[in-house]
Amino acid sequence: MMAKVVIAGEVEFPPENRGAALEGAIPLIEMALKQKGCLHYAWTASPSHPGRVHVFEEWVDQSDLEAHLSGPAYAGMIKHLSGYTILGANTRKYRFDIQEPVYGADGKPTAWFSTDQR
Repeated sequence: MMAKVVIAGEVEFPPENRGAALEGAIPLIEMALKQKGCLHYAWTASPSHPGRVHVFEEWVDQSDLEAHLSGPAYAGMIKHLSGYTILGANTRKYRFDIQEPVYGADGKPTAWFSTDQR
């Protein structure tokens, strides 16, 4: 079984361009959400940085992400966003093999995984 992949990061726009960039991206986000292996695909405005957009994606595996990166939703997003003056971007990919809830049965949050030896 292949490991899930998460994309997380930020894209910076001039504050006056962020709203239009996000609004116009909605059809492309919806297209990505329908792709095989896409579990989450969210672009959201940062409440603390006026031009920043937070990016979060979760894919079943690398091959599904690869299909997305070579497909029309990704190409369309790149084309769309290029019209809104991208000032900077920092997106990262993470591959992971374990997923657990933050809150345990006792209702308390933990940073540790059940496989950790402490």
